Amino acid sequence: MTKKRVVHYINQFYAGIGGEEKADTKPFKEDGPKGPGVGLNGAIAENAEIVGTVVCGDSYFNENPEAIDEVIEMIKSFDPELVIAGPAFNAGRYGVAAGAVATAVMERLGIPAVTGMYEENPGVDMYRKVPYIVQTGNSAATMRKALPAMANVVNKIIKGEDLNPAEDGYYERHRRNFFAEERGSKRAVDMLIKKLAGEEYATEYPMPDFDNVEPGKPIADLSKAKIAIVTSGGIVPHGNPDHIESSSASKYGRYDITGVDDLKEGEYETAHGGHDPIYANEDADRVIPVDVLREKERNGEIGSLHNFFYSTVGNGTAVASAKAYAAEIAKDLQEHDVDAVILTST
Repeated sequence: MTKKRVVHYINQFYAGIGGEEKADTKPFKEDGPKGPGVGLNGAIAENAEIVGTVVCGDSYFNENPEAIDEVIEMIKSFDPELVIAGPAFNAGRYGVAAGAVATAVMERLGIPAVTGMYEENPGVDMYRKVPYIVQTGNSAATMRKALPAMANVVNKIIKGEDLNPAEDGYYERHRRNFFAEERGSKRAVDMLIKKLAGEEYATEYPMPDFDNVEPGKPIADLSKAKIAIVTSGGIVPHGNPDHIESSSASKYGRYDITGVDDLKEGEYETAHGGHDPIYANEDADRVIPVDVLREKERNGEIGSLHNFFYSTVGNGTAVASAKAYAAEIAKDLQEHDVDAVILTST
């Protein structure tokens, strides 16, 4: 059997160019495998060969709408029969890029695409319905497990073998109709009986797992309360001193607004890449209402406004990252005796 032609998409880090300081790397291509592609190439060698690698920096891809077209054209130039992207693990911007590339490959080029991500990577929910997204660990420390898992799916696709999400370790893409030996009502009752008896059973329709957050107690007297502002709207001092990413943020900022009554144009801006920034840049108070809260502070409607606000970008940011930021911010708020928080988005 003639080996299938495969193209591999990776980011600047796995191409060995650099980390965040090189995330603005423009797309380029090279012949043959590179980085983790070397291991993948060995794992699929019996059926396929990585004939080319396309590289793009995570920031460049997520901040430039034309990047996807550039990448797809480079992939197309290798005349591939299948494309692999990643694995991206829990790297949010990389996951979004890998998912977007894999989806575009299947929709535009009409060939299979396989990628790999951790379950909390935002790329999973964004793109799972189109490409095969193999389940991986949280970080590159699980690379040795991720590559064989992805190669298994690739090999099965090439050989035309049936794939099963549970058996082959990829996120379910869509539901398929099938004929069962027993009618649905009986299967449902059988599952219920097993559940009541404490026995193991497998549901046919897994439900999403949502966090339940218990509401805080109401503020008894706002006129004595210290209020803080936290936002996922990306408001930062002009120039974005902490270099918070426009999507899949890897950090948050804590900014002093002591003596500031109004977030003036040219002094504050948004780092958010998921909406038109014009109106937020004209008046950042539209995202975090410092001006209104200062007025309420002067009028005695609230006790005081905390002299620091906390900001990150919610656009594509991993849930695990958001939880980590929240824990750190909450600790700081408690240390400063903050009574309540106004949380704004975009």
